[in-house]
Amino acid sequence: MRIGEYQKLYYKKKVDFGIYLSDDPAGDNRVLLPEKQVPDGLKIGDALRVFLYRDSRDRLIATTNEPKLTLGGCGVLAVKEIGKIGAFLDWGLEKALLLPYKEMTERPEPGAEILVTLYADKSDRLCASMRGLYELLAKDSPYQKGDTVTGRVYEFSDNFGAFVAVDDRYSARIAESEDHSFLRIGDVIEAKVTGVKPDGKLDLTMRQPAYIQMEDDANRILTLLDSYGGVLPFTEKATPEVIRRETGLSKAAFKRAVGRLYRERKVVLKEGKIRRASEEQQRRS
Repeated sequence: MRIGEYQKLYYKKKVDFGIYLSDDPAGDNRVLLPEKQVPDGLKIGDALRVFLYRDSRDRLIATTNEPKLTLGGCGVLAVKEIGKIGAFLDWGLEKALLLPYKEMTERPEPGAEILVTLYADKSDRLCASMRGLYELLAKDSPYQKGDTVTGRVYEFSDNFGAFVAVDDRYSARIAESEDHSFLRIGDVIEAKVTGVKPDGKLDLTMRQPAYIQMEDDANRILTLLDSYGGVLPFTEKATPEVIRRETGLSKAAFKRAVGRLYRERKVVLKEGKIRRASEEQQRRS
């Protein structure tokens, strides 16, 4: 009898609190199906499709209820609460599913809906994990370059960017060069497909068309200038890492936005500094 999977078992014995099922009508293996889940009209020897997991007392038990995940699969589950050993997720069964802290890539908030996979730990107990999802997502999406898609953020990487499950099932990524610092695990986003890799994975962007995005980037820099008292402590000659950390923009996007602000006479480039133009300087221009 396999934990975490659906299987066909046989009605073997009736007891006050349910019935015992076995994978072999003539064998000694047996597992309890609680009384409230026993279908009407079931007879000894009849086969029944059930799912096996462990109850709150760590006993193997059968259920006719359908969990939202099976062993090795992945899906979206809601966080019910956070406890001392991890988060507890609603997966459609009476006993909540444990997501241990060691299996988290980021600590989720209660109520968040996150993408997880189901595995059996060393004690043969079913648990959830936020790790290893990249290999489980499908790579045969119907989407092409230019399509707008909806996806759920499931992991971040300093080297590769933000990983997204489009439609909660297809593998996709937002490049590390694009600002995603405002995103959190479980966020559902709308993005545009910028390319489809040979293996089928999708490249995404949340940035607007250039003429719209440049205006947003320029306004972001003006806001940052105000927070620094009108003078940025770095210029377009700063390293890409510094620019991305301070502005959330790539170096190229930062230079384009500063160029726009300079042409509009909203900033002054003087003595190696980027300064916000005064009202008088803007009038003179």
